[in-house]
Amino acid sequence: MSDLTELFSWTCPRCDGKTKGFEVIELIGDVRHCLQAYVGVAKDLNAMVIAFGGTQEHSIQNWVEDLYWKQLDINYPGMPGAVVHHGFYFAYHNTTIRVGILDVVVRAKDLYGDINIMVTGHSMGGAMASFCGLDLVVNHEAQNVQVLTFGQPRIGNAVFASYYSDMCQIQYFPQKTYHHFPREVWLNNIGFGSLVYQVEKVCDGSGEDSSCSRLVTGNSISDHLVYYGVGLMAET
Repeated sequence: MSDLTELFSWTCPRCDGKTKGFEVIELIGDVRHCLQAYVGVAKDLNAMVIAFGGTQEHSIQNWVEDLYWKQLDINYPGMPGAVVHHGFYFAYHNTTIRVGILDVVVRAKDLYGDINIMVTGHSMGGAMASFCGLDLVVNHEAQNVQVLTFGQPRIGNAVFASYYSDMCQIQYFPQKTYHHFPREVWLNNIGFGSLVYQVEKVCDGSGEDSSCSRLVTGNSISDHLVYYGVGLMAET
């Protein structure tokens, strides 16, 4: 975001659509690690929104975090055997982002009461949003937390995904490979001659529906940056 003043006042070019009237409470950034998030209130949804910025195109630090595929034991209650992506875990838990967000959540509850909490993000921001949602529920006893992410990479193994989705039973998956938690909504373009239609498919509860995004290689940058016709590339 080139102009943080426009973002804070919600007057940026993208702020005048269906999100008009959204009130930003605070912008939170970690300059050292090129991370950014904001917390605000959507009164029409009666919800506090925590949004994490995605991978910045020109940030080498962000790409290093994205590509650091080292799994790291994580000590969440009731999660023996759960391992997660080191870079994404660090980006949320070991930077100033988490401290700032938790502080704002407490202040927002004092101002607006016990409203719903929606946590969202794109790409790396989606991974951080997932850790944030779990943190709020497990460690801070937050209620009515919803997590909605776009183009989020897998952040943990099957044990972690099973716990996250609160499933009583889960099929067997290799314990040291990454696994999505449900539920994926896959947007797929189908062409008929010169006509192209976007088809929305709600995938099964496994988190790894073989008829959804697992059908494709997942190496399209353009597909990763546009959802429902809205571009999500972070501005610099």
